[in-house]
Amino acid sequence: MTGRQRERRHRRMGAAVVAAGIVAGVGLGAGGCAGGDAAAGDSRGGDAVVVLRRAADRLVEAGSSKARTSMEMATGGTRVTIRGAGVYDYRKRMGRLRVLLPQDPAGATEHRPITELLAPGALFMKNRGAGVPPDKWVRVETRTLSDGNLVTGGATDPFAAAEVLRGTRSARYVGRTEVAGTGVRHYRGTADLGDAAKRASGGNRTPLNAAARGFATAEVPFDVYLDDEGRIRKVRHRFSFVGGQQKSPVAVASTTLLYDFGASARVRLPDTDDIYAGEIAEG
Repeated sequence: MTGRQRERRHRRMGAAVVAAGIVAGVGLGAGGCAGGDAAAGDSRGGDAVVVLRRAADRLVEAGSSKARTSMEMATGGTRVTIRGAGVYDYRKRMGRLRVLLPQDPAGATEHRPITELLAPGALFMKNRGAGVPPDKWVRVETRTLSDGNLVTGGATDPFAAAEVLRGTRSARYVGRTEVAGTGVRHYRGTADLGDAAKRASGGNRTPLNAAARGFATAEVPFDVYLDDEGRIRKVRHRFSFVGGQQKSPVAVASTTLLYDFGASARVRLPDTDDIYAGEIAEG
């Protein structure tokens, strides 16, 4: 493969995740399996399945936090990572992330950072695509996305990531470890998106239902790390999908890190006049 061919593939992969219309209608599936893990608990956390299904509630009790996200994609020997950072209000179900797309093979920055605003039923993006004025936002109705916005924005909504755990079918306690200097309990298991949708909050019920229907399988393997208050400090989901110009499966690992609970997380959504209504160029 020539350097130019690798660059074209690299650009297609970066654009495919963030383009609102590319992932819609694409079948997505969980990569890997739970390996027959049985529901189990530990002396401090109780039954693993019960503990994990309640993890999203512990975030609501915390109110807000800062967040870092990472979405790793791999296909055909090429691997790219999309990173994000920001804040999230778990009571209002609103957040703000600054998302960095991958660099080109030469190491130069290929795209400007994308600002994403997360809200119930909607994703707003600035610097979203070619042809969009720099002062305009692109709005995506997350209810219409076949992945429930678990992949489309290049960053999984932190509360949606937590609510996927409401559908935990099997899980086991792995042991004690640390995340960013905080003592945590590590669990590994598999969640069912259909079950998660039934137990989810109103804002995530429809998107998770869409993901359950749109993915190749509703089962999602995960690793999650809870602090001693039951709050998620780190969660990693694994997916794979085929779509857009990609003919081979794309393996996706979505990781969300939560920290600094109680941090200010004010999010102001764009006015109607600030939302772009024209067509968006690909690439």
